[in-house]
Amino acid sequence: MIRLGELSIRTLDDLDARGSRVLVRVDFNSPVNDAGMLMDDSRIRAHLQTIRELLERDNAVVLMSHQGRPGGRDFVSLRQHAKVLSAYLGQEVKFIDDVMGPYARDSIKSLRPGEAAMLENVRFASEELVEAPLRQQANTYLVRYLSPLFQYYVNDAFATAHRSEPSVVGFPAVLPSAAGRLMEREVAALAKVLDRSLSPKVFVLGGARVADTIKVIENLVRNRLADRILTGGLVGELFTVAKGIMLSTSSMEALERSGALALLPRARRLLMMGAPIEVPVDYKVLEGEEVREEPMGRVSGLIMDVGGGTVDAYSSMVEEAKLVVLRGPMGVVEDPRFREGTEAMIRAAMDCKGYAILGGGHVAAMSGLEPGTSDAKVHISTGAAAFLAFLSGEGLPALEALAGGGRA
Repeated sequence: MIRLGELSIRTLDDLDARGSRVLVRVDFNSPVNDAGMLMDDSRIRAHLQTIRELLERDNAVVLMSHQGRPGGRDFVSLRQHAKVLSAYLGQEVKFIDDVMGPYARDSIKSLRPGEAAMLENVRFASEELVEAPLRQQANTYLVRYLSPLFQYYVNDAFATAHRSEPSVVGFPAVLPSAAGRLMEREVAALAKVLDRSLSPKVFVLGGARVADTIKVIENLVRNRLADRILTGGLVGELFTVAKGIMLSTSSMEALERSGALALLPRARRLLMMGAPIEVPVDYKVLEGEEVREEPMGRVSGLIMDVGGGTVDAYSSMVEEAKLVVLRGPMGVVEDPRFREGTEAMIRAAMDCKGYAILGGGHVAAMSGLEPGTSDAKVHISTGAAAFLAFLSGEGLPALEALAGGGRA
């Protein structure tokens, strides 16, 4: 059992699943190229521990995942995912070219103990595209057709934890359910954010999703979860302006184009409330073809990254932290010239004396560690959007469903 706030969530240790048929919600949603072929299988690898453990218990394991959304280039079949997983497991993962029809149901019934199968892309079923309350999802055809075929349900897909879709929240209402090992590691990391014995807590927040990050900061301040909030990216620029420090014309225009300037009143309100927000002391800027560092208050070029002085200052604040949460890049990391600030903060977070959580997206990809990595020093989240929802104070329907669902 693992706790997150008021939620108590069962894990595989609490599930007596042996010689049973188990439905496992995974997140194999991966980038594909123009030909629809997988470009990265790290999300498949992240679930191996859960799948292997259930197979070693002599269960028949059926995997369910989505891939992309209708109309998108990445909305493709999961046939190739099953082949990749087969290679990693060293045994065949049968691909079922159906989601919940007669062929799918007959294939599930024929599965023997110790065998694994992969259902077709669950978003080929239109019900999966509709978010609704938990109990309503338990009454969908997807759940009603498939749940009688299984003894247990395991959710290992943290990256979908913020979605209230049938495959995520419907099955726990009717089947004994638990979190898989990847989900368990993600929840354990989230619990550290709420642990008031871990202090000081330092949040390093950057990126271009300014509205989302403002919401995160408001939640952190409201619940007194942060001892220090270090800002970068467009977030840092907005708070610099909120402190009355003007930026270059080109940087102000970039803020306006992004819609961030509309959030200026909220940023100023947070500062007036005494929120422990730090802004960069210098920036790396671009003017024409020239790249240079300029101090805060004398910025003339277009801001592209934080400067060396900011990296030094932020790194010293991170060093003694008991918990460091890093979300969003410090600069325009798509350009190799402006990755240094983000790379330096990743190193600082991972070298701190406490525990570091890297919240998915760019920072997770740039860490050099596998998504889902979790040890005594660091956790690399697999779910940027779910992690963001949690930091914003929003409930995670998948966890609520697991906490309130069927009993083992």
